Amino acid sequence: MAKPDANPLLPGATPAQTRAILGAMRAVAETGGTASDADKQAIESAARYIFGVNATFDTIASAPPQELVRTLLSSGLDAEAMKFLAVMALVDGTLDRTKIAEVMRYATALGVEARYLDEIVEAAQGKLQEALADMTRANMESITEKPWSGDVVKWLLPYTGDAVDPALAAKFEALGQLDDDTFGHAFWAHFKENNYAFPGLPTALNAAFCVPHDSAHVLSGYDTTARGELLVSTFTASMHRINPMAGHVLPVIFTWHLGVEINAVAGMEGGALDPAEFWHAWAGGAATTIDTFAPGWDFWTYVDVPLAALRERWSIPATGLDRPHFS
Repeated sequence: MAKPDANPLLPGATPAQTRAILGAMRAVAETGGTASDADKQAIESAARYIFGVNATFDTIASAPPQELVRTLLSSGLDAEAMKFLAVMALVDGTLDRTKIAEVMRYATALGVEARYLDEIVEAAQGKLQEALADMTRANMESITEKPWSGDVVKWLLPYTGDAVDPALAAKFEALGQLDDDTFGHAFWAHFKENNYAFPGLPTALNAAFCVPHDSAHVLSGYDTTARGELLVSTFTASMHRINPMAGHVLPVIFTWHLGVEINAVAGMEGGALDPAEFWHAWAGGAATTIDTFAPGWDFWTYVDVPLAALRERWSIPATGLDRPHFS
C-alpha cells in the first residue's frame, strides 16, 4: 500500500486510542446487522488517513462505549472521535435510527454534546425539516462568519435585475487569457467545463460563495459530480473550521448521499459518498495551510501563480488530492 499523500489527521493518537476509536466505529457500523463493504472501506481508510496506520477491518475489534471512555480519558480526543462515529452511522446512505441511537450512547458516555449530534437526532426522530434548517443556518454562519436568518436562495443568486454586473463577469472571463498552468486559468477552465456562469451574470452564484468554493475544487482536484461535491465540502470542513460538521459535512452527506434536498440551488443525489476517499479529503483539508473561505483570502492575488506552485505552497499534493482507489 502506498504512503498517504496527506498527513494523518491524528498522528499523536496512541495505538490503544487508535484501536478504540476504530473499534467504536466498527461497533456503530455493525449495529443492527453486519458491516457493509462500504463500512469496511470507510474504517480501513480511516485507519490510513486519520491515524496513519495500515489495518484491515477484520483486525479491528469492536469497542463498546466504556472501553472508549477508558482509553480516551484525558486525551482530548473525545470530540474528534464522536465526529467519526456520527459519519459511520450514515455511510450506508440511510437514516438508521438504531445506528444514531448507538452513536448517542457513545456521546453520552463520553460527555460530548454538539450541534451536529442534535441535528442527526432530530432527523432520526422525524423532525427532518428542523434538522435541515439548522444545517442551513450552520452552513451560512460558517460562510459569512455571522449569525444567519435570511433567504439562502436570494443570497446565492444575487445578480438579478439591477444587480447584474457585466464588468465583474468580464473580469472573470479575462482569466482565460492567462497561461494555461496558472491558478486563474484553471479556475476559468473549471467554470467553462461545467458550463457555470461567472459572478455578475444573472444565473451566477454569489461570488462570496462560488469563488472560495470553486477555488477549493480547483486546488483539491475534486470534480463537480455528486461524489466530488461531497468530498470538496469535506475538505472545506477541515480547512475552514467553523461549524465543520453541522455546516459542511452533514449537509453534503444528507444532500449527496442520503438524497435529501436542502435547497433548490444545491439539488440532491443519493449514494455519492466514496468511503475510501472521504477520510483522505478530511485529512487533506486539515493539512492544507490555506483557507479559501477566510475573510482575508484574496483570490485575485494568486491568479497569475502556477497552480502546482500554489498547491506546493499550501501543502496540497501537486496533482491534487483525488484518489478514487488506493494505489
